[in-house]
Amino acid sequence: MFEIKPKVFHRILVGVDDAPDARAAFAYACGKAKRDNSELGIVSIAETGRVNVFQALDKDYVHSSRQELQKRINEYVEAAVKYGVDRSKITAIVDEGERPAERICNHVVPMFEPDLVIVGSIGKWGNRKSVGSQAAYITRNAGVSVFVIRTVEGAPAKSDDK
Repeated sequence: MFEIKPKVFHRILVGVDDAPDARAAFAYACGKAKRDNSELGIVSIAETGRVNVFQALDKDYVHSSRQELQKRINEYVEAAVKYGVDRSKITAIVDEGERPAERICNHVVPMFEPDLVIVGSIGKWGNRKSVGSQAAYITRNAGVSVFVIRTVEGAPAKSDDK
């Protein structure tokens, strides 16, 4: 017989945006960080690939977009604190790049040095075999343990009335 020793992670990084899968990943990360008394990095990437040349040259646009992203990530920090994660163990990270998954793996992971990355993935109803391209890239390239928290798009609502 062998002894079961649950893995405790000490530095958790979670990728967030406004999508339901990212919110589900964030909720799981907060629970895990609270249970393990872990440090929690919350990262959001401003996608520069979606900015046209005129927007990129407009300092007010770039500044405003980054400010909006910082405001949103601060809301995530406050939600984590309200849930019970120690504020002193939370790091908010706002970064930018053309491909969020690549930026997380090549820049944020080496900087924050997590031992676990948590990301969300929206699956399509009836297709259980694939994850999104961002989650798949991070799983293959992060170099640390990765949890993918799936939500299902188009799934019928579950009822607790049974």
